[in-house]
Amino acid sequence: MTIKSILVTDALYQYILSTSLREPEVLQQLREETAQHTHSVMQIAPEQGQFMALLVELIGAKKILEIGVFTGYSSTCLALALPPEGRITACDINEEFTDVARRYWAQAGVADKIDLRLAPALETLNSLIAAGDAGSYDMAFIDADKANYDGYYEQSLALLRTGGLLVIDNVLWNGQVIDPNIKDADTQAIRRLNDKIHVDPRVSISLLPIADGLTLAVKR
Repeated sequence: MTIKSILVTDALYQYILSTSLREPEVLQQLREETAQHTHSVMQIAPEQGQFMALLVELIGAKKILEIGVFTGYSSTCLALALPPEGRITACDINEEFTDVARRYWAQAGVADKIDLRLAPALETLNSLIAAGDAGSYDMAFIDADKANYDGYYEQSLALLRTGGLLVIDNVLWNGQVIDPNIKDADTQAIRRLNDKIHVDPRVSISLLPIADGLTLAVKR
């Protein structure tokens, strides 16, 4: 028994992967290719992708919003977990990165489930709200530029249905959120959002020490 989450050593992490991870070959190939990318640190951990896919199944999600695509690991995980009629609205601004994602969506057989919107995400979210999509999404995943996290949070809440699930990545920011000497804009943006969500009566929450920190927030 323990009263707090245990420290995950490298050896224990490998054990977790060896006894839990069920990664399809297409996702393993995508992860290995992305590991060679200049911005490989933007890739989510495989156990996080599997966890989010499980959340899709648990809540019976059919309509998902993704903010931040990169090379497509998270969207591929989510799309594979969706039923045949399920759809993802994927927001990003980088065509080069998302060209890799498109290639793997096709390889995984999920390209028809994903609507990629190449534009600043806040513009896309505003357009979805203007089009009458508020309250229609089952799940949203935020993993993009940190400066706009608060805006993404607010717009995602507007687009989620009551009982919809909001998943926010990088909320522990490699531990930098607790270092008072680190005051860059990204770190402070994450701190502000963490503090805001902690007392936000519109959601029920849990911050989990998975990968770089993952907040789950259910819209009340």
